[in-house]
Amino acid sequence: MLPYIIDVEASGFGAGSYPIEIGIVMPDRETHCFLVKPEPDWVHWDAQAAGVHGIDRQELVRLGKPVAEIAQCLNELLGREVIYTDAWGVDSSWIAKLYDAADAVPSFRLETLRKIISEPQVALWTATKNTVIRELDLKRHRASADATILQQTFERSQAMLNK
Repeated sequence: MLPYIIDVEASGFGAGSYPIEIGIVMPDRETHCFLVKPEPDWVHWDAQAAGVHGIDRQELVRLGKPVAEIAQCLNELLGREVIYTDAWGVDSSWIAKLYDAADAVPSFRLETLRKIISEPQVALWTATKNTVIRELDLKRHRASADATILQQTFERSQAMLNK
């Protein structure tokens, strides 16, 4: 069975940054993506980060969903599952920031993807990920696309070892 994977795009890195997009890929490969409407006191904006993910702050204000709505959707969607990320340190802080602003608690548990990747998989990871990226030919660096890349890299690297 494939793992649940989450990826979070943010307004930047470091103090003051906040989640702007959350992407999830389910074990059945179904994807979900949520643009996050910034809270009034979420003002940090890093132009370099925006250049990478291509999301405009005005787009978030206009099209983003409120944090309480996203927190509720994530809890309903993910239940008590373990959700994996390749950037636990930053993603966990951004998820915590979202739930704190929503005055809610996540029902799921966030873990580092490294917990389920074997040492032999680690040796194959970068080359496999580059192949997946090339084959998927995704045109934008967005949260659900990144989560899909990670899940497919996990699956392919594991399959290579099981041959």
